[in-house]
Amino acid sequence: MTTSRMPQRAAAAAVPLRVLLPADVTAPALARHEVRAALLRFGVRERQLDDVLLATSELVTNAFEHGERPQRLELEYDDGRLTLRVHDTGRLLPELRAPSPAEARSRGLVLVQALSLDWGFERCPGGKYVWAVFQLPDA
Repeated sequence: MTTSRMPQRAAAAAVPLRVLLPADVTAPALARHEVRAALLRFGVRERQLDDVLLATSELVTNAFEHGERPQRLELEYDDGRLTLRVHDTGRLLPELRAPSPAEARSRGLVLVQALSLDWGFERCPGGKYVWAVFQLPDA
């Protein structure tokens, strides 16, 4: 994971999705709903959505629990490559750590790393983005 390999926004990408997220526990469910609907509109098959939706939940939940609050979700899809970004207002950077077997939580970024091609973060005005990239077979 590195911040220097953050995918650049492609000029020919499908119309990007940008969703403002509520500052409450409904944010992950709203994010999953919006990502699912957008990917189906882009022609991604239903059976290809599970990993992306789980990673969406994890990134938004992390922003809610470890950032100051999730602010927005952005999604771009082009030529089978999906980039998911979650912006939060916190300054604390994400940290990948191996959870203890006794811990019931703290597996979010481990899951995102396992499900995605790559993930990382980028500081930006007002907080940071945490992003993940997925390769989805052509629709």
